[in-house]
Amino acid sequence: MTTFSAAAPSPRARATALDLGDFVTASPSSFHAVRETARRLQDAGFTELTETAPWGAAEVTGDRFVIRDGSLIAWSTPDGVDTGTPWRIVGSHTDSPGLKLKPNPRLGAEGLAQVGVEIYGGPLLNSWLDRELRLAGRLALADGTTALVATDGILRVPQLAVHLDRAVNKDGLQLDPQRHMQPILGFGPLDVREVLAAEAGVSASDIVGFDVVTVDAQAPALFGAHEEFLASGRLDNLTSVHAEALALITVAGSARSAGSDPIAMMVANDHEEVGSATRSGAAGPFLEDVLVRMHAALGGDEASRRRLLASSMVLSADAGHAAHPNYPERHDPVTRPRLGEGPMLKINAQQRYATDAVGIAAFAAACEAAEVPYQQFVSNNAMPCGSTIGPITATRLGMTTIDVGITLLSMHSAREMCASADPLLLQQACAAFLRG
Repeated sequence: MTTFSAAAPSPRARATALDLGDFVTASPSSFHAVRETARRLQDAGFTELTETAPWGAAEVTGDRFVIRDGSLIAWSTPDGVDTGTPWRIVGSHTDSPGLKLKPNPRLGAEGLAQVGVEIYGGPLLNSWLDRELRLAGRLALADGTTALVATDGILRVPQLAVHLDRAVNKDGLQLDPQRHMQPILGFGPLDVREVLAAEAGVSASDIVGFDVVTVDAQAPALFGAHEEFLASGRLDNLTSVHAEALALITVAGSARSAGSDPIAMMVANDHEEVGSATRSGAAGPFLEDVLVRMHAALGGDEASRRRLLASSMVLSADAGHAAHPNYPERHDPVTRPRLGEGPMLKINAQQRYATDAVGIAAFAAACEAAEVPYQQFVSNNAMPCGSTIGPITATRLGMTTIDVGITLLSMHSAREMCASADPLLLQQACAAFLRG
């Protein structure tokens, strides 16, 4: 395994980390993340397809992408692509834990207007206190269209003062998600739907539904003695979406032929933080729909597609835990993934991660080709791990699947942190993997 010494980020790594910060700022919701990814792909020459249009060989060859709600799939085919050309797929998710607007969000007490929210995924609730929050997401309008909306920092969930909770520092903060997590919007009465409508340039009476979340209003920033770190919201998992999009753009810009190179593809699914069981989540049919239609357009049938799946591979990239200096006992005593030492292979005996020995070898080869260091992650046996889109994708499609990701501290906080060097390393590893 390649050794690596973390230090001040290189100019290229610093630029990549800053670009990741710009990507996060432009992606306050999964819908915005898809739009920003699509913008970057289009700038690189990719063409959008729609699911409702027919796809022939001309449509599926070249550099293409398709959007379903808050999810996106993009691919680049090599010259001479045919029904025997396998896929190399990098996967991630566009959503992050937080607070989501309720269908009837108008609340108020003590002369203040509040916003009714419910908990989305598994956020660290205390991290959402005492910070300005934006609202962002999708509005469904009466005429059948949708509109994206993103506000400035207009909300705040104020913590109870220590004078009124004298034991908080000794006994710990206890938060009831219903009573204590409803943000303040302004002086009442005030309807947040009017605010969203004004921001989107539509009439509040035209809004018939919405998928809107709260996000930290503070901009991403480099910090540390030598800017070794990046602090930002939604690094889980926009670090992976950003790296995979840049990797795909890099691979698409190189000369490739079907005799030696696979179809390079990225999938960015929504709803991973709540189980992925949606039409645009990894447990839904989106990726399979695209693979079936692409293979059929190239002249294949079900039997040839099944054969092709057996020779294809998926790299599921999702951020993971760095060993915490203040809680060393919470990690495996031997395997200690660290910030700034490259992406990790995520391994779990219960198959909460899909990585197996074959996948380890494939990722090691990609990292060696890219001259990127990598490390491993396993959980402390007393600390069950989470999961990713990896096992779900492997179960649906039967492809060899590998789980990886960069290391974070403060995962599922409203503001997480990573090493400034790691986004570039993940991007380079993903590009090498896509090349096969």
